[in-house]
Amino acid sequence: MSIDELYQELILEHNRSPRNYRCMDNATVHAEGSNPLCGDQLSVWLRLEGDVVADASFHGSGCAISRSSASLMTAALKGRTRAEALRMFEQFQGLVTGVLPAAGTRADLGKLVAFSGISEFPVRVKCATLAWHAMKAAMTDEESKVSTE
Repeated sequence: MSIDELYQELILEHNRSPRNYRCMDNATVHAEGSNPLCGDQLSVWLRLEGDVVADASFHGSGCAISRSSASLMTAALKGRTRAEALRMFEQFQGLVTGVLPAAGTRADLGKLVAFSGISEFPVRVKCATLAWHAMKAAMTDEESKVSTE
């Protein structure tokens, strides 16, 4: 099995059985995101303890790319500081747009590198980054609703 096939299987698995797929009653920050082009609608909840993400979840409907990205994102954020989470946003954005920042980005993102092939399909970048934009909005006290348009 090639690395591309492994990445594709990881994305499909997180779509079939998304991690952290639930509404969170005790969240400290929350934002909603929509991708009108694809019809994706996601809400992201984070529970911060001080400056650390103690819990993260998402809920909503979307394509396989947006659901699996949200699933992997919420898993990756737990235990990270606000600054680390925002740095991951920038790294992931660079990965899926094909403009990779610093050399260590791929190692820093762990399983999220499965989305590296998305840059070949620009219309899908918005699907992959929807949950990330909602997370950033929640973390930075921006609008509580974000859109990829």
